[in-house]
Amino acid sequence: MAARVLRAHGAARAGGLLRQAAPSTLPPGLRSLTSSNSRPREDSWLKSLFVRKVDPRKDAHSNLLAKKETSSLYKLQFHNVKPECLEAYNKICQEVLPKIHEDKHYPCTLVGTWNTWYGEQDQAVHLWRYEGGYPALTEVMNKLKGNQEFVEFRKARSNMLLSRKNQLLLEFSFWNEPVPRSGPNIYELRSYQLRPGTMIEWGNYWARAIRFRQDGNEAVGGFFSQIGQLYMVHHLWAYKDLQTREDIRNAAWHKHGWEELVYYTVPLIQEMESRIMIPLKTSPLQ
Repeated sequence: MAARVLRAHGAARAGGLLRQAAPSTLPPGLRSLTSSNSRPREDSWLKSLFVRKVDPRKDAHSNLLAKKETSSLYKLQFHNVKPECLEAYNKICQEVLPKIHEDKHYPCTLVGTWNTWYGEQDQAVHLWRYEGGYPALTEVMNKLKGNQEFVEFRKARSNMLLSRKNQLLLEFSFWNEPVPRSGPNIYELRSYQLRPGTMIEWGNYWARAIRFRQDGNEAVGGFFSQIGQLYMVHHLWAYKDLQTREDIRNAAWHKHGWEELVYYTVPLIQEMESRIMIPLKTSPLQ
């Protein structure tokens, strides 16, 4: 009996010491954050690092976060091109892809097509919209099998590629609808790999955060993955040039509330990547 009491007393004392010592054992960067005068922010930060709790949901996050007034599905394609073939690749894409985009028999729209400027090199990025969701995607795929020009295009393209991947996406309800725009612009595709179970949190925070990034009409579209690499979020932005991008991003930090939203969304991210992209001449997003 006495031994159990001593063990319990020792465990309680150790727990108290652990709670007192925890901030000082963190790395300097995190220690400065946990020393904030705001106790709720400290607790939220520590919980997000060590005690991840996923609230039970009664509906899929796709139903909670996606636009209800549309049933569009998006496909994002990444093609890594052989360096010596990039010019020829761009040429055949600009000849064939607009024809599919303009043909009313195909329920799809080419939203944008780019080459990566900064980020992964010799890469092409294509974004398609399928009006009508998965049935529209299936219809387009079946029709393209009988399109001899597209079949020849795919054969020629395959000889130019090192690798390719795609994702099927839905758009966040609170983001702008991506519509054609005049240029010249550069585009930034910011891609976030979220921790599983955090998509609802991300959506809740960004539903408020997006209002801080609308002044310069730079917000083009926001999407989250359904098939392919999961728990992926993509934000697409347009800027006049790299300096304008820097100025707009810095200005956001002077708006009250932006820093708090960044503070709470950072712990949700596992990895992130930024691509600066240049649109091809036939891209609807210029």
